[in-house]
Amino acid sequence: MSENPVPPPATDPWKGFRGVMAGALVLEAITVLLALPVVASVGGGLSWWSITYLVGLAVLMFLGAGLQRRSWAMRFNIAMQVLLLLGTFVDLSIGIIGVVFVAVWAFILILRADVKKRMDRGLLPSQRT
Repeated sequence: MSENPVPPPATDPWKGFRGVMAGALVLEAITVLLALPVVASVGGGLSWWSITYLVGLAVLMFLGAGLQRRSWAMRFNIAMQVLLLLGTFVDLSIGIIGVVFVAVWAFILILRADVKKRMDRGLLPSQRT
């Protein structure tokens, strides 16, 4: 008795998921750039180090948004979260932004696991016949 193999999805479910990850990185980069005036007025002020760190981090996030097709994209995204959390040393407000986006990325990882589980079981809408 042979089991029916799980049919592949008719459409690529990861294409939309990569779009979600790219969008999250772009929003995160914009948020980091919008934090510059906050650091300047509320925090200890901007220094060449803090400006370089925050603008560099935002640029990496913008560039990373275009690299979500790569096999290492999720590792890159997690590394961006670590770097953002390390921004706490620049200013506490950056650390708070980091905590918020770590929660966002944790939810994205949960969604990713759910899509993979559904795909493996053949439960995606495009896999139903």
